[in-house]
Amino acid sequence: MIAYIKGELVETLPGSVILDVRGIGYRIYISGRESEQLTKMGSQVKLHTYFHVKEDAMQLYGFQHKDDLEVFSLLLGVSGIGPKAALGILTAFSADDLRFAVLSEDAKTIAKAPGIGVKTAKKMILELKDKLDLEDAFEKKLLHEQEAEETLPDARGEAVEALTALGYSPADALRAVQKVEPGDDMDTEAILKAALKRMI
Repeated sequence: MIAYIKGELVETLPGSVILDVRGIGYRIYISGRESEQLTKMGSQVKLHTYFHVKEDAMQLYGFQHKDDLEVFSLLLGVSGIGPKAALGILTAFSADDLRFAVLSEDAKTIAKAPGIGVKTAKKMILELKDKLDLEDAFEKKLLHEQEAEETLPDARGEAVEALTALGYSPADALRAVQKVEPGDDMDTEAILKAALKRMI
């Protein structure tokens, strides 16, 4: 029904944000990953949305990337997983990491997501594995890492490369560097040290 909403970020609430679109405030539920990124009040934000209707409520769920929305929709197709559980899973894992966990049948890792036990994780693997393609998963992960690196300033890009050289996966290295609060005087070494603290 609503493919996406683009508006001004006017308020952040636990597990959701409010976007002002021409004087109308839309409350959109988001994952913890999105919450970490959507903090700048007054900024223009575009969220790809899923409109969820149940007997007692109509709710919008939003994602900055279409890929996350696609995975969210897949998760809702698994019996026993509702929007809240799906958001919890996408808070614990990126769409890329979740795809690989399902394709490798790693129920133990998936069960680390809040509210997801081993039994539900195994059910998820059973119901989603045939809907995912390993080659496609690799291509998407590579594309996402390249896009993220291209948007990083030089010092941050170098910090990601240094962490990767230390043995961390590109995705983990990128995530740690992106969580470092930017500072005008931060060089590659300072960013690297701050990122390492987040990985310990």
